[in-house]
Amino acid sequence: MNHETSFGFTKIVVDDLDGIAAFYERTMGFRQFQRVHDTVAGEPIEEIILIHGEQMGQSVPLIVWKWPDRPAPADSDVILGFQTRDLDALVSRVTDAGGEVIEAPHDKPDHGVRVAFARDPEGRLLELVQMLDA
Repeated sequence: MNHETSFGFTKIVVDDLDGIAAFYERTMGFRQFQRVHDTVAGEPIEEIILIHGEQMGQSVPLIVWKWPDRPAPADSDVILGFQTRDLDALVSRVTDAGGEVIEAPHDKPDHGVRVAFARDPEGRLLELVQMLDA
């Protein structure tokens, strides 16, 4: 059945809006596309839309979202997966930008990947994957 629907973006709720946006810019190559100050159901929100490329639609955006009047969110509500051609370089960028590696890069030949797990500066789990050569 065709619903003419596609996956459009991922939003993560953060405590340090600018700090987390900068982390994903430095490590994953995103750039700030737009900053939004608005309300949702009468409650203020702030968000930064991060994209790859020059315009929306070239990749799936990552949006960092903050509820200014709420306490910091739990760090375990999401697992973000990123693919790369150079896992070791990505792991270095993650640690250089304030992230923490919790499982060093290792091969998973049965799955055809080299994988590592890390946390961003607010503790969100990142699964970092490099495809193994066929």
